Amino acid sequence: MPAAARVDPKQFFSAEEWAPLAGRSAWKGPAMVAHAWAVIFLAGAMAVVWPITIPLAVAIIGARQLGLAILMHDAAHGALHPDLKVNDWVGNHLTTGDLMAYRPYHLGHHKYAQQAEDPDLGLSAPFPITRTSLRRKIVRDLTGQTYYKLKWSGLVQRLRQRKPDEPLWPILKDAVVRRKRFFAGMLVTLALTAPFGLWWVWPVLWLIPQATWLPMITRLRNIAEHACVAKNEPDPLRHARSTHANWLERAFLAPYYVNYHCEHHMFMHVPCYHLPRAQRMLRAKGVLPQMLTSPSYVDVLRLASSKPERAVAPAV
Repeated sequence: MPAAARVDPKQFFSAEEWAPLAGRSAWKGPAMVAHAWAVIFLAGAMAVVWPITIPLAVAIIGARQLGLAILMHDAAHGALHPDLKVNDWVGNHLTTGDLMAYRPYHLGHHKYAQQAEDPDLGLSAPFPITRTSLRRKIVRDLTGQTYYKLKWSGLVQRLRQRKPDEPLWPILKDAVVRRKRFFAGMLVTLALTAPFGLWWVWPVLWLIPQATWLPMITRLRNIAEHACVAKNEPDPLRHARSTHANWLERAFLAPYYVNYHCEHHMFMHVPCYHLPRAQRMLRAKGVLPQMLTSPSYVDVLRLASSKPERAVAPAV
């Protein structure tokens, strides 16, 4: 299959209009990374002082964990800082992802969006599904089953398949190396909190959000972006969906402009903080109706779960 069609910015913007959209700020990207960590720490402090707010803190922290992944994604496009070395260092060390491993994978997604070679096609291919199926998926997310399947089931299966005479240490060493960020964060956090009797902060205020809220909103974000988008779509304005997000959704589901996904696919090197402006300009030019958009996350979830429930045959 050929690569997905590209959008030429000159088709929509003059040089004077395009230059500010394509420009990368030396401080906005790093400031958003700092904002994400500040929100995480403040939500954690709130939960420590007022334990009754722990459920709220879990949702806030899980959303900012997604936010850090989104900012790492911006770094994969070289959009987090004008200096590529700074961009890569911030994206690789101050977010929660492995930028160098993610970049080639993700650029493949952009090159072949909704084509057979798209490495993310499996995320959108099953849709639409039934409401019952969607509910089951959300329950698996919120109960940690999705997290276990993606992060730990492979290791457990490997240990179960180990032969009696096979040494255990190389398997465990490989597992730790592959998850070095996870274990380093755990050890540092425990070292800082346990002396004050706050040993529970890491499992409750980092691991639980990571294992519950984060998988759920990651799923909902993936659904909003590409579910029910036509495969092999020739129109590059309809390779991805933008979804309107209110302030509550931006806080708990779609941080750092991730909902402007159609604009991102059209102009993938534009920093995320310029995407709202790009959409406003496209609307003023009459382009927005040609793009794939949704008025709300509820609307796109309704579409994604529109497959009829399987009819149960009546008893004879």
